[in-house]
Amino acid sequence: MILSCAPAAVCFGIFTIRFQGSHMDELLANFVVQPLLNVKNLKGNTRILKRKLDSLECREADVRAELNCAEGHSGKKWKKEVENWLSNVAKRKREFESLEQQLQRTRFHQFYSRLNLAERVVTMTEEVTELFNEGQFSEGLLLEGDRSTAKLLLTPPHNGQAFLQNFNDIWASLLDDNILSIGIYGMGGVGKTTLAKHVHDKLENEPKFSGHVYWITVSQEFSIYKLQSDIAHALKLDFSSETDETKRAAVLFEAFKKEGRFVLILDDVWKQIDAEKIGIPLRSDGCRLVITSRLEEVCHWMGCQRIIKVNTLSKQEAWELFLKKLGRELDPEVEEICKKMVKRCCGLPLALITLAGSMRGVTDIHEWRDASEELKVSCMGRADMENEVLPILLYSYDRLRDPKLQRCFLYCSLYPEDYHIQRDELIENFISEELMDRRLSWRAENDQGHAILNQLERACLLESVSDWCVKMHDLIRDMALWITKDNHRYMVKAGLHLREIPDMQEWTEDLDKLSLMKNSIAEISSGMSPKCPRLSTLILRGNPLKLIPDCFFRQMRGLRTLNLIGTEIQYLPNSISDLENLRTLLLRYCYKLKSVPTLEKLRLLTRLDLAYTEIEEVPNGVESLANLKVLDLGCKSLSMIPTGVLHRLSLLQQLKLPEHIEVPIEEVEALKQLEVFCGTVKNICDLNRLITSLPSIGSLSLYLNPNISSSLERCINPNISPSPERCILELYISTSLERGKVVVFGQDSLVESSLGEGKILLPRDIDKLIFARSRLSSSLLDGFQMLNNARYIKKCHVHSEDEIEFIMRFSSAEEKRSRGDPFQSLEELFLIDLPNFICLFKWEGRATVAPLLPGIFTQLTDLKIIRCNKMKKLIPWSLLQTLPNLQKLDVRSCNEIEEIIGDDDDDGSPVINGSADVTMPRLKILKLVGLPKLKSICKGMMICDSIEKIEIITCKKLKKVPPLDGQPSPPPSLKEIKVLEKEKEWWESLEWENPNANNFLQPLVKSDLTASGMRSDLTRSGMKSNLNASEKRSDLEQVPPGMWSDLDQVPPRDEVRPGSSPAKDEIRPGASPTRDEVRPGSSPTKG
Repeated sequence: MILSCAPAAVCFGIFTIRFQGSHMDELLANFVVQPLLNVKNLKGNTRILKRKLDSLECREADVRAELNCAEGHSGKKWKKEVENWLSNVAKRKREFESLEQQLQRTRFHQFYSRLNLAERVVTMTEEVTELFNEGQFSEGLLLEGDRSTAKLLLTPPHNGQAFLQNFNDIWASLLDDNILSIGIYGMGGVGKTTLAKHVHDKLENEPKFSGHVYWITVSQEFSIYKLQSDIAHALKLDFSSETDETKRAAVLFEAFKKEGRFVLILDDVWKQIDAEKIGIPLRSDGCRLVITSRLEEVCHWMGCQRIIKVNTLSKQEAWELFLKKLGRELDPEVEEICKKMVKRCCGLPLALITLAGSMRGVTDIHEWRDASEELKVSCMGRADMENEVLPILLYSYDRLRDPKLQRCFLYCSLYPEDYHIQRDELIENFISEELMDRRLSWRAENDQGHAILNQLERACLLESVSDWCVKMHDLIRDMALWITKDNHRYMVKAGLHLREIPDMQEWTEDLDKLSLMKNSIAEISSGMSPKCPRLSTLILRGNPLKLIPDCFFRQMRGLRTLNLIGTEIQYLPNSISDLENLRTLLLRYCYKLKSVPTLEKLRLLTRLDLAYTEIEEVPNGVESLANLKVLDLGCKSLSMIPTGVLHRLSLLQQLKLPEHIEVPIEEVEALKQLEVFCGTVKNICDLNRLITSLPSIGSLSLYLNPNISSSLERCINPNISPSPERCILELYISTSLERGKVVVFGQDSLVESSLGEGKILLPRDIDKLIFARSRLSSSLLDGFQMLNNARYIKKCHVHSEDEIEFIMRFSSAEEKRSRGDPFQSLEELFLIDLPNFICLFKWEGRATVAPLLPGIFTQLTDLKIIRCNKMKKLIPWSLLQTLPNLQKLDVRSCNEIEEIIGDDDDDGSPVINGSADVTMPRLKILKLVGLPKLKSICKGMMICDSIEKIEIITCKKLKKVPPLDGQPSPPPSLKEIKVLEKEKEWWESLEWENPNANNFLQPLVKSDLTASGMRSDLTRSGMKSNLNASEKRSDLEQVPPGMWSDLDQVPPRDEVRPGSSPAKDEIRPGASPTRDEVRPGSSPTKG
């Protein structure tokens, strides 16, 4: 049959298409004319789509409200088709947001882009219309359930250790009359509701509450009126005729009071709920409130007295749960596949249950392997996971609301799986990528960044690894990548061991961010030039990349961030000079890089990092970078900084200079916006000038000696000898100077000739002071009198000072009162290699008042005394009372010391009875090593219930160990006692007040040749360390300060690089790190 149509014409402004009636003409009309009509009507069609989407959102709100109203007290579950519909609605909303953004960026002349967008608008309009019609749910939203069922769970209790621990904690809190409210929080799908349901079911049989246990599901669409109605329904109250919320609250309040003792469980709380406005008598003795939430801050807002976090399952618990839900035994080949699949679920119960349910009944090995391959790419690659798990996780993301929080969260997905990301690094990237609101200062932006990370942690979208690192749960990362995939703007192939760069077809024109971080890409083919005009971020960090062809960047003119950290590149292509939109250029740890092309055209550049490269000259054009805010020139090969360069960079907020180059003081003084500075000043005069000119600086690291590395050779880590372990030592030195306000007085910096006429100034709120061969006088406070009023110093290290004898001297009570308030904030005091040091405090003449200055040392937590060979007594009784917070006491290689705590008054200290019992309430670690004359720790009993570790090596005259004696059992927190294998006989000969002490302590005794700071003694006596010379290349990360709690312990590789994935290998004592582990804040050396 031949179709025909009348001749027609369609006009498109400057041209007209005419066609005659025929079958071919009709096809042409459909495939050519209709798309052109769509382009012409693009704006109108978009408005129609927006109206339909608004209607769909209204329908979604109605559905959710109906679900929340019915589900909380009906005993019914959502229908699967409802869950799928809600998931599809959320997906269409995100697609429309992406579409709107692309429409805004597309210009009129970009015909093909507009053609594609027009087609998407038409298609999406049809999909939204279909979704709206599907959302009528004429047969209802919920599955039928048994309304009479009181219990919420029919399954036996979970037997995982963490689950049982949480359950027992909640149960004990419910029975504690002093705890009225309990908060349970954790990421979506982790098992909060399941835990709360088990608690509910056990409470049904608890006589204390007489069965008065009520479960209410709150969910996101919360209102006071609705929650009051749900509670009334649970209490079998009918006040449907009352609409005033205050009166309704009063009715509920009275109804609860009549119940006497009751437990109200509010599940899935997303916002703060005012209990009084609802009608919950929270302050009543009989009331117990339990809430579950994904947000830790909700628990705090609600005033929960006990807050419990539900973590993901351990590896073994995850495997057991999966097998339990799968319901059958597995043959060895399938079991191996299963274990890999379970690992991808990362201990999330919801994901494990969903996966096991979808694989139940599957026996074909091919199907198992296929499912495993799907999960390798992403857990969201399987339809069941996307439908069941993804909507749960997406709620947390959608609840962020604030676009900057969502942007910062998605940015974290650019890092590899299981990656430990440094907070400071993330914040710097948030700033340079302009993901946050702009602030006037670096400190304000830094504070905003920490606030954002804290919010993401509290929302369980990021996990805290340590004080300075966060990570993303694998399923959360998969969800983030799924969101970015919807927009077709992120490509993330980080940590996949790729050897080649992705093919050209994967580099789409609308690509925004691309991460190839931490792969094995060594080269980029010579002719490769991806067409990515919108690419803003390119991360090639952590690849052994040696060469980038000049054509590679030619079609990336929109590039704003280029990250080449840790690559092996020697020369940058000249095309980088034409990236005029570039804001951030990161070349840190490119240890083979010797030159950088001119940067003159990069006028928008705000951040330039050249630390640990081999460049010898400041790149040409740096003086033209008027917008530069962050400049790191910490490279050992740099010969000089040309005069006038820094002066022209008036917007600099952060400046780090190599330690071998003296600060051009006049130029740095002129940088009025400088907030972070690291560099070397040649004398006290320059130090004072710098501190005076930069009074409000936030972070400062100053070296008072160009040869700081040699003068600090053994300052920080006393157990490392001068040369073999110098690399490890400098790593610690540099990181200790990386943040906060730190001043190092190096070689001869306090000699009278260098002091000049004026006094020494210290930065306001200084954090740390280091003295290393600086020529201190006999008394620290006499020779450095400004310390008398330095209230904010937290750390003080004194090393290799030949003249110092004591910290402070008193000759009278009047002088004591005139001292001010020194060291009232001091947390860490290290005294190392002080040959004439006698005591901490010197009393000249007989003291009339025993107590020391009020507040002195009261915050001290860590005291380390090493190689101070004139000391006989460490802590006099006059000092002991000022050390209530001491947690670590480490005394080593002090040949003359006889007492740790005693009443010896040879130094003139007040005479107090030293036979009384000693209480050290917070002491956790006690190390006594290489003390040949030590006879006594203290003369009475020593009570320290918080002690965790005791290490006693080569103290053969010691006969008693008071912290372990006089009690019927070991201190509850004690984990280990370390002694040398060859000194077991000495241990057996110790005297005990309790005759059974040796028996109950024996299981805690660890005998080890290398236990203690004996590494130091072995090295000093000429024994060679076991060097691991073949350390593999690894990722390059900056080490945060204070990361080693015990400086005698060489940290594992994963601690050396907290931003990198944990490695199996460790740097053994004495081993030098690879060049990947060069020391932030100090120049790399070959060691």
